[in-house]
Amino acid sequence: MAPTQPSGMLPAPTKPTASPSDVAKAQALARMKNIALGLLIAMAVIFCFAFALQPRFPWLDYVRAGAEGGMVGALADWFAVTALFKYPMGIKIPHTAIIPNRKDEIGASLGEFVETNFLSETVVADKLASAQIAQKVGAWLSKPASAQRVATEGAAALRGAITILNDDDVRDVIESMVRKHLVDPPWGPPIGKVTERLFAEGHHHALVDLLVDRSTDWIESNHDTVAGLVTERSPSWVPQFVDGLVGDKIYTELHKFARAVQDDPHHELRIQLDNYLKDLAQELQHDPAMIAKAESIKTQVLGDPEVRELAGRSWEAIKTAVFTAVDDPESELRRKFTAAIQDFGGRLAGDVELAQKANAWISDAASYLVRTYKHEIASIITDTVERWDAVETSEKIELQVGKDLQFIRINGTVVGSLAGLAIFAVATFIFH
Repeated sequence: MAPTQPSGMLPAPTKPTASPSDVAKAQALARMKNIALGLLIAMAVIFCFAFALQPRFPWLDYVRAGAEGGMVGALADWFAVTALFKYPMGIKIPHTAIIPNRKDEIGASLGEFVETNFLSETVVADKLASAQIAQKVGAWLSKPASAQRVATEGAAALRGAITILNDDDVRDVIESMVRKHLVDPPWGPPIGKVTERLFAEGHHHALVDLLVDRSTDWIESNHDTVAGLVTERSPSWVPQFVDGLVGDKIYTELHKFARAVQDDPHHELRIQLDNYLKDLAQELQHDPAMIAKAESIKTQVLGDPEVRELAGRSWEAIKTAVFTAVDDPESELRRKFTAAIQDFGGRLAGDVELAQKANAWISDAASYLVRTYKHEIASIITDTVERWDAVETSEKIELQVGKDLQFIRINGTVVGSLAGLAIFAVATFIFH
């Protein structure tokens, strides 16, 4: 930034990398500096002419006094404004260049001010209470375009998360979970407890009915098969017509027995089957031999190779399903997710009780963050200012407020001129 001193007209202090907003502010600041400097020069010129011509024109004494006061006011206020940002005229006068020299103290004071006055639970809670965030978010989410946007962003985030996951690591996690929750625990006792309750409540009767019905239907549809089995197992010396008679008899009795079981809910076979299943449930819980058999079956079904293969297939299936769903805007998952978002937004905007609860959650969360981390949040200001270069800090602050400070110079020139004129007039009136 060019020095602020009473010399020639000042160029706009712009930088090649400055943003358009900073360029506009720098140009406005330069204009105000030039106006203030122009007034000072005007006062000096008026003073010179009035001082030179006052012997011939006594009334110019008043003009000289006003111009003299204006120069004093302009120079004093130029010194005061300049002393904030740099050393006036490059001279290291004590208590000047305040911002560059006390940058860190200013940053710490600013951070403390923000922490004390803005990062307050009461202030944050009051602001959030009046903001009605839940209703506004709900109104936005209830719009189809907004819900679609959230669904799209969520799908992209989900795809990205799955993409960066290591397949081997995920398979290991799935495998460890299968082993922990499925393979390692014994199967017998828990299966026995579940089946005991099912059998006691009679939930298995529907399955038994289905098996009996299917068996009866099969027998009715397979007369030749039953008769053929008799013929295959009878001695070769038995006449064929005898085999036929025996086969028909066996089929008739078998069919009659199946229909009896089917028609009688209290048939002896059903009772025996119930008793067998109940005993099996007890043995699975308490009989070491049966428990060992269940463990043997488990080992055969879920050995090490099978578990690894299951984990691999599960992860590949999950990943393929997710990729297919997130890549297709018309997929069932995307459509349901979008509809759920829109429905939630509508409820949030229209349900007063739900909105109040959501606003309370937001307020509680914000209060906790402020209460717990307000010092760390405020320290961002302090740390950022400490990292700034002293000269750069001074330039940034001057760029933001320097235009308004130049009015002090302008006002000082005008007020000083009026004060000088008034003092001279009063003194002349009293002493002459």
